[in-house]
Amino acid sequence: MAADGDGPRPLVLVLPGGGYRMTADHEAEPVARWLAGLGLHAVVLPYPVAPEGATGPLHPAPLDAAAAAVRWVRAGGTGLDVDAGRVGVLGFSAGGHLAATLSTVEDAGARPDATVLCYPVVSLVAEPHVGSVDALLGTGADADARAALSADRRVTAATPPAFVWHTADDDAVPVSHAVRYAQALWAVGVPAELHVYPTGRHGLGLATDDVHVARWADACAAWLTQLGWRAPDA
Repeated sequence: MAADGDGPRPLVLVLPGGGYRMTADHEAEPVARWLAGLGLHAVVLPYPVAPEGATGPLHPAPLDAAAAAVRWVRAGGTGLDVDAGRVGVLGFSAGGHLAATLSTVEDAGARPDATVLCYPVVSLVAEPHVGSVDALLGTGADADARAALSADRRVTAATPPAFVWHTADDDAVPVSHAVRYAQALWAVGVPAELHVYPTGRHGLGLATDDVHVARWADACAAWLTQLGWRAPDA
């Protein structure tokens, strides 16, 4: 989705959720259209997911695909006028896990410049989302493998700033995941903005059917403005 206007614009890579077994349509194109309306280019990545009934590990295919997508964007692959120094990532649920792990890779060329996490899976150790763990690592993955892909344990001072939101009564992915990621960023001096809404089901996307939670989009837009990715009068 291309933003209107002249000159290079930031671009956000959108990673829908789906437990690493599918990608949710309502967290894909509608989100890209919303970002384009904010004056940002957007690309939806249909990253690899586990086939139905699979028991083997999917990792590192999703992370490799996301890293390649960031490099492709920065190299001008989209054909859009992109500011290569302002490439962000936005992920929902398991896509949030992918966004968070992408944000913690050592390769600066593949690491985004800003991160938006929406009810993300973060830890594969503490209160894990078992379905995502099994799809990504295979059933019976050991503690070391889970810890290595727990995004809160991968954060460094080079990790980009983040906007994170969750609902307190999410019964699929506990709110502790969002809190862990924000706390990890704060601990190393990286700015993070965390919003926790008191109630709301998992997988709300833009939350068009929940007036209160839908405010996350306005809060995120304000955060992007503060980050310098949007004009103050936009």
